[in-house]
Amino acid sequence: MVEVIQKNKKWIIVAAAVLIIAAVLIFRHAGSGSLNEGTAYVETVENLTGQNASLGMINRYSGVIEPQGTWSVTKNSDVDVEEIFVSEGDEVKEGDVLFVYDTTKYEEDLRQAEIDLERLSNEYDSTVEAIAQLEKEKREASSSEQANYTVQIKEQNLSLKDKELDIEMKEAEIDKLEDNIGNAEVKSGIDGVVKKINEGGSSSDSGDNSFITVMKVGNYRVKGTVNEQNIGDLYVDAPVIVHSRVNDNTWKGTITKIDTDNAVTSEGGNFMGMNSEGSKSTSYPFYVELENSEGLIMGQHVYVEPDLDQGEEGISEGIWLPSYMVDQTDPDHPFVWKDSHGKLVKQEVTISEVREELDKVKISEGLSPEDSICIPDPSLSVGMKTAPMSEKPAEEDGQSGDEEMNEGGEAAAPSQTEGTSSVMEGLPEAGEEPAGEESPVEGEEGVSEEAGDIPQEGGAGSGVLDVVGGQ
Repeated sequence: MVEVIQKNKKWIIVAAAVLIIAAVLIFRHAGSGSLNEGTAYVETVENLTGQNASLGMINRYSGVIEPQGTWSVTKNSDVDVEEIFVSEGDEVKEGDVLFVYDTTKYEEDLRQAEIDLERLSNEYDSTVEAIAQLEKEKREASSSEQANYTVQIKEQNLSLKDKELDIEMKEAEIDKLEDNIGNAEVKSGIDGVVKKINEGGSSSDSGDNSFITVMKVGNYRVKGTVNEQNIGDLYVDAPVIVHSRVNDNTWKGTITKIDTDNAVTSEGGNFMGMNSEGSKSTSYPFYVELENSEGLIMGQHVYVEPDLDQGEEGISEGIWLPSYMVDQTDPDHPFVWKDSHGKLVKQEVTISEVREELDKVKISEGLSPEDSICIPDPSLSVGMKTAPMSEKPAEEDGQSGDEEMNEGGEAAAPSQTEGTSSVMEGLPEAGEEPAGEESPVEGEEGVSEEAGDIPQEGGAGSGVLDVVGGQ
């Protein structure tokens, strides 16, 4: 009996020691401050909305003022230009003469064509007379000679048709030459400013070989750029507000096109946001038609933001957040996961307005731009350690699928840490007596749980004037 009691005391001491060691490991793991495990990574509200407090809480996109369109003319390479009457930067009106062709060659060709036409006409008349003569002789000839006259008449009729075709072609050539001479003066098709004169005739990098290009003036449009991560915030026919970068002036307009077929490229030929390590993001141009362009100048840089009825003073109360940042499982008590002195807390918020077309909600109470929050996730818990998103380490080898990118381009908060595995073998279950003199950590499989383990959820168009054989 004494021996059995001593054995039981031995098992109790060993089991207590193992449990103490496991508790210490769990405590150290929970309080170690690791940025890889057990940490919720947060981002400030002002960064998540894409703007700092001075610019408002609605995403803004960079843009530049450009003309509504251009008009261009391609020079006829078969003839020389006699004189150019404009220079780059000159203002022109519709109908103003831009340049004139040297028509000397056309005038010479016209004189020769008129001579050729007269010769063909004479040959045609002679053939008609010949046919009439053969028909007369055929009527007076004997029956044995009739067949010979019939063959000659058919041949002359075929020759007559050839002459008719030659005359038609020569008349068309004369008409074109006369038209070219009459349109030697090339005139502007729009009111605008001469943007380019390509006297050398070489093509640009974009393949444009226009001789003279005129930019339309009076009405401007905005060419903006949106990142692929925010492109869902914009749509065709969406109202927008255009902000000056130098003062408080604003203009209203409407998005007319989002050009997803032409990504914006950098100077090095890579897409915007890409580096040598691979693709990060891509940007696309979009275009805004303005209600009026008074006060704007060509090439001026501006900001473009969706018009959410914020008016000239901006949104005075509330913050517009992507709807996925707010946990609305309980519609009566929506909340966000917010940082509070390095710990994660649930912060109930008030949603005063929902814009489904923009996938955004307006928070009128419960948050400020300086607060830091993270994307809701089932693995989050109150009291979890927090850290700024900027301190999040790179994904370690062997780990994947733990991060998701939000629409703002920031990584979503990772799931909570997996607890320290403390699978202990050899510990007897309650009431089980150890067998023989075997080591207490061998032979038997005990029951244990993984500490803290929380399950995770899986261009502008151009009008080309067709004159003087131009293309």
